Amino acid sequence: MLTGHGRYPYKPIVERPAWDWPNGTRLAVYVAVNIEHFPFGEGMGIPLAAAQPEPDVVNYSWRDYGNRIGIWRLLELFEDLDLPATALANAEIYNHAPQVMTAFRRRGDEVVAHGRTNAERQGQMSEADERRLISEAAATIERHEGRRPAGWMGPWVSESRATPDILQELGFSYLMDWGHDDQPVWLKTRGGRILSIPYPKPTNDLAVLHAGSMPPADWADILVDQFDEMLHQSRTHALVFNLSLHPFLVGFPFRIRQLRRALQHIASQRARLWLTHPGRIAGHAASLPPGLIA
Repeated sequence: MLTGHGRYPYKPIVERPAWDWPNGTRLAVYVAVNIEHFPFGEGMGIPLAAAQPEPDVVNYSWRDYGNRIGIWRLLELFEDLDLPATALANAEIYNHAPQVMTAFRRRGDEVVAHGRTNAERQGQMSEADERRLISEAAATIERHEGRRPAGWMGPWVSESRATPDILQELGFSYLMDWGHDDQPVWLKTRGGRILSIPYPKPTNDLAVLHAGSMPPADWADILVDQFDEMLHQSRTHALVFNLSLHPFLVGFPFRIRQLRRALQHIASQRARLWLTHPGRIAGHAASLPPGLIA
């Protein structure tokens, strides 16, 4: 028998009971915006262009474009379409670009802890160092937002074998690193359980626009097809549709133009959706009678 993780059992969606989101809807939709900051000339960083010896000015400045320009274009688009958004925030962004987090706070959006900086991976740390990273990131957000974050997304979507255990012990109610389902799923931990909220990778802008080098118009078509098919499939089971964005990538005008088209299509169906945040998804799932969540 192969080595397993022991976090959740296999339970196909066709064998699960049906249940609804609030207001009798079956498709929950949330938009997640990765707000990231990187040190200059050191540490890890997404190579948007060919990596150069440090200091890699090309890649550093390209990523910083997202905080200076891209995020503001996205926020304007969300306002135009009256859409909620969720900030997956590196804690260091409060030092580097505090105006960004102020803008999300004014909108009433949720802030999810996303590590200290995306220049490090927690999966490569000792348990003590990982616990310190998570605690420091959560404390920074709580100091600025007035409440502790309920959710966690690892920098680089990285986990150690103990990450869900540490998060549950530190009071987090959900995480977003696992991409194994279209519904929330309970993960077992050594101290109890924690919810996994869907955060699919194949439609992520990094996967499609950067790694896949796909034209923005094709990406928008993918988002529309993903949404339309999930809305169709949700007639039998409650599902979660996530749109994951990186301002340093999708924040350029020629890409935002196509994102606008996809979001307009989604917003046109708002009467059939639950437009929300992952924390509310987790809260609703946790409130359901035992046995409904896999």
